[in-house]
Amino acid sequence: AAEGFHVYDAALSSTPAIFMSTVFEEIQADCGVMITASHLPANRNGMKFFTRAGGTNKQDIREILLDAEQTSIERETCNIFPLNLTKRYADHLTSIIREQTGKKYPFTGCKMIVDAGGGAGGFFADILNELGADTSGSLFLEPDGTFSGHIPNPENATVLADFSRQVKEQQAELGIIFDTDVDRAAVVDKGGHIIARNALIALMTLIVLKDSKQKPTIVTDSVTSSSLKEFIEKKGAVHHRFKRGYKNVIDEAIRLNATGVYAPLAIETSGHGALMENYFLDDGAYMAVKILILYASLMEEGKSLSDLLKDFEEAKEAEELRMYIECEDFQTCGNRALEAFADYAQKQSGWKIETPNYEGVRIQADEQSGEGWALMRLSLHDPEMVINIESRQNGGVAKIKEHIFEALKPFEDIRQKTK
Repeated sequence: AAEGFHVYDAALSSTPAIFMSTVFEEIQADCGVMITASHLPANRNGMKFFTRAGGTNKQDIREILLDAEQTSIERETCNIFPLNLTKRYADHLTSIIREQTGKKYPFTGCKMIVDAGGGAGGFFADILNELGADTSGSLFLEPDGTFSGHIPNPENATVLADFSRQVKEQQAELGIIFDTDVDRAAVVDKGGHIIARNALIALMTLIVLKDSKQKPTIVTDSVTSSSLKEFIEKKGAVHHRFKRGYKNVIDEAIRLNATGVYAPLAIETSGHGALMENYFLDDGAYMAVKILILYASLMEEGKSLSDLLKDFEEAKEAEELRMYIECEDFQTCGNRALEAFADYAQKQSGWKIETPNYEGVRIQADEQSGEGWALMRLSLHDPEMVINIESRQNGGVAKIKEHIFEALKPFEDIRQKTK
């Protein structure tokens, strides 16, 4: 500190680019700091800290705050330099696509559009242009902190439906949609087929299998569908369903690899996807790069991304319930409710408690009982019980939900939130 600091001002950048500033040889930052609220309002802005080892955890943040409180740094010791990090990062991604496809302009004659949601992802349209694609018809490429176009959330059903219509109207072969800081993504195939959440994980599994020389383990969050597990295992991989929270999923993949289990992909239904080959960085743009490389090979065969997912079954119905826990000690109250739900599930005809399970209580319901699954868990952040339900039959969610409400009836301090 006595010798001073060199600070690079990267201006508007994506979260993954900030991490990569610790990797790029000409920069080699000791630390990267990203200020973002993601898709949330501006009053939820916070800081993400990175070193080359990855993102910081709660204990790291605690130590940073304690050190900052006790350390005094003179302003004069800090030298600030402008840095066009977005261009450096875009050039990095462009070179990967060119190297992997063996073509300078692999998408010449292709119509591909981007929806950046008014966030930091507009640069990806420039990447596609550089690779020969026509990106006219792209949406919300300019930064807009008010998100006047739509909430920049690539798992939001309304947002995805609107983008699907845009892809069809523009007769685009592919659409790529990002969240605000580009650490999440989803895609829309030709014809408006949405590849998000479970379908996106299925697609990324196929990409990992294509690149792997050994049987891979795919680490996901806890709310993935039963049909996804069947798809992953049918294709020759192992599905390790873990907890909610992209950092939980990434850390679990890192832990598994340390024990000798080959786990090259950690991915959430939210669109956070992290690959071992890319520093286990949750990077929506890098995930899009991997999909584009695959798509380039499919073009030569006259196939689409959707052709690869024909045997992946989406749920007919899905619903997420949020139950407010009014107890002062909401965690104790919530855990009691989970115990009661587990007892109820064990006695319920047609239900089976799933194991292994690392979060809450997850059940499978047979065809007579709703032909689906449900997961009841405590929220990561709020005094809420979150319940996810999916069914392969029309009316199945209602059947499962009826029994869930029955199981929670004794808990008067837990009630369904109204929108």
